[in-house]
Amino acid sequence: MEYLITKEMLSQFIELNRKKKEIELNLEQLKNVFNQYFDDACGKNKKGEMVINEFKLQRQIRTTEKYEPEITVKRLQELHLEDLIQRKPDDAKIKSALHLGLLKTEDLKDCIKSSSSQAIYVKKIENE
Repeated sequence: MEYLITKEMLSQFIELNRKKKEIELNLEQLKNVFNQYFDDACGKNKKGEMVINEFKLQRQIRTTEKYEPEITVKRLQELHLEDLIQRKPDDAKIKSALHLGLLKTEDLKDCIKSSSSQAIYVKKIENE
């Protein structure tokens, strides 16, 4: 298979990559402004929405929980549940053990690490 790569293609690639970085920086600045607005209007890590003319601005919050590896491994060893441990806690096996009643949620409550991320969406509302 033969490829034809030209000077123009390389030049275009560099220019598009420069524009992409500029656009990403502008988007990040706008997202920071939007997040600051929602932090002030709704509270940190709270979802919110506003409508300005035909645009809707929304912030959604995603929360993820993960088991802290060191603490969880130690706790599972204390509970003699080594088969739930690989090199790190096995989320699927832990969920199964919880489901089967071999493990209680309280047994691992201080092993869970929660984190949140913010997502900004802007939509144009179509007039009906």
